[in-house]
Amino acid sequence: MLSRACRPSLRLLQQPSLWSGSRSFYTSGKSYQPQTTSSALDKRSTASDTKHAASDLVLGDTQAEAHTSAEIPQVVFSGIQPTGVPHLGNYIGALRQWKNYHDASFSVEATTRHSTEQYFSIVDLHALTASLPKEQRKQLRKESFASLLAIGLKNTGTTTVFFQSHVSHHSELMWILSNVASTGYLSRMTQWKSKLNLPDETSLDADEATAVLKLGLFSYPVLQAADILLYDTTLVPVGHDQLQHVEFTRNLARSFNSYLTEADGKPVFTIPEAVVVPGKRIMSLRKPTQKMSKSDTDPRSRISIIDSPEEIRQKLRAAVTDSLTEISYDPETRPGVSNLIEIYKHVTEIPASCHEIARDNQNLSMKGLKDMVSTAIIKELGDIRPRFLQLMKQDNEILTEEIALGASRAQSKAGAVFSNVQKSLGIS
Repeated sequence: MLSRACRPSLRLLQQPSLWSGSRSFYTSGKSYQPQTTSSALDKRSTASDTKHAASDLVLGDTQAEAHTSAEIPQVVFSGIQPTGVPHLGNYIGALRQWKNYHDASFSVEATTRHSTEQYFSIVDLHALTASLPKEQRKQLRKESFASLLAIGLKNTGTTTVFFQSHVSHHSELMWILSNVASTGYLSRMTQWKSKLNLPDETSLDADEATAVLKLGLFSYPVLQAADILLYDTTLVPVGHDQLQHVEFTRNLARSFNSYLTEADGKPVFTIPEAVVVPGKRIMSLRKPTQKMSKSDTDPRSRISIIDSPEEIRQKLRAAVTDSLTEISYDPETRPGVSNLIEIYKHVTEIPASCHEIARDNQNLSMKGLKDMVSTAIIKELGDIRPRFLQLMKQDNEILTEEIALGASRAQSKAGAVFSNVQKSLGIS
């Protein structure tokens, strides 16, 4: 049985494209075609829309190739919450891809044939749905931004790195979109239910929901839609669990555009596409049947991207495995060993499958396997730690300058889009 990340369900298209020099991730499957929207501004989506959106909203082979070959401007938007220094799972699952997008934008082909932009946001307004002391929130925001710079991102070329809260148009557009968003559609989404540990079938008027649900959490997808639409985004890298949020955004954009065109206006929003990123779930080093997480009270359960080489080696030595001597890959019966193999595969990005890696190293001792994985992680994370520590120094002006520059660049793009929205509604 293949693991979460080693199942061959997703195909990588590696060809000259707007991300020349990096890998562009698409899924093989049904191509999604935009549908005709209702004429009413407050159009309510049906339950079947929500049910089928996640299965339909993927780029098929033909459509994916069209996106990579068409010489049209492409805009990538992605965001992370300010939870402080990322762990290895965050890095492999998202941040390394951001770095690939950033690096690829400087390639000769990307700069001469295509107009590309990347907007990477620390979505600190979204984070307000969780209650934290002011000083802790401030520190986490700083660590998050410094982490992005430490992995190699910066405000240069076509890349913009910024705090969501530094661009007021996010909140302003959210309010406008709230007049389009259907509460019925929002109530069927799973985000607020999972955050409150409620069953997926929980209704909005259920006692257990009304007792704890706040408007900020319920309307989270509307702000997320504003995040995406403010930058004329064409591509949104997401995991399968976030597909419904991109479809919700598409629904809002189509409804708003339809309302404008029926009033003899022009559409203002670009309809974004989801780019489904292959799942790379890195499990806990101490509880390998659970996902690696910052919420785990045992610091040995996770690798921070700023851990020292010695800390990484110590955590790998303490990683839970089993008493069998031979190295083999079986996530069901040997989750600890299998997790180490998966970490090695994703860190090194070698083409071999997890089973092949296990077979090629079957005669290694458990210590040998852990040492091999440690070495790979240390090599991959490289100079992230010293760069981060330098950025976090009080007298370092680079972090402050990058934060200000990112806000200015994001404000410039978002301001132009929001101005068009205002004009379309007669409120400019």
